Amino acid sequence: MRTPPNERLTSDIADPPKARNASEPGKTCPERRCILTGETQPRATLLRLAVSPSGLVLPDAQEKAPGRGAWVCSERAAIETAQGNGKLKAGLSRAFKTGDLEIPEELPQMVEDALTRVVLDRLGLEMRVGHLMLGTQRIAETARAGGVALLCHASDASEDGRKKLDQAWRVGRDMEGSGERGLILPLDRDALSVALGRDNVVHLALADDAAAARVLKPLVRLMLYMGHDVPAEYGRAEA
Repeated sequence: MRTPPNERLTSDIADPPKARNASEPGKTCPERRCILTGETQPRATLLRLAVSPSGLVLPDAQEKAPGRGAWVCSERAAIETAQGNGKLKAGLSRAFKTGDLEIPEELPQMVEDALTRVVLDRLGLEMRVGHLMLGTQRIAETARAGGVALLCHASDASEDGRKKLDQAWRVGRDMEGSGERGLILPLDRDALSVALGRDNVVHLALADDAAAARVLKPLVRLMLYMGHDVPAEYGRAEA
């Protein structure tokens, strides 16, 4: 990606780089302005789009592409609607200060695929450094002892299997009767198994709080994009 000399993109810098997060006194979280709605939102709930030297608009799921970037709401349905009625192209043209842009018809699916890769790559990294826990028995024992920070289930995990681990997790967290449950991932056991190089990955857990936060950041963004419900405690996840 490239950007003309001495030019900046308003959607990347117009708002103060840090905004106070009322739910975490003393802490801050970056905010950006959505080019579609004009609303300022936590960066963790938005998507960054970048443009190639040839003018092709592409998802920047890792937020690392050099040059200009534009932020849009993290909802596939909203992006599809804006793409259909021309508002996405208009917003991008204003943001990138050019109408010479190519927006792929399959951009919404490209975004979903990119966000999914980021989540799976992060899970793989956490497993390689020993932070990711697999195996129903191991997770249940650790959860019951209060050693699980984040509990997740594959989308096709059985209800009975989820309930048993959820119960163990609540016991370990002194949350019995709260109804709190592990997150149901927007990924099935096949996707998890392939990404992690293990057979039949149905449940996974993280004991380390920092590792859990690193996983939650891209995971929440993917879930929001796909229209999945995200429990309030995870809705503004920041690493």
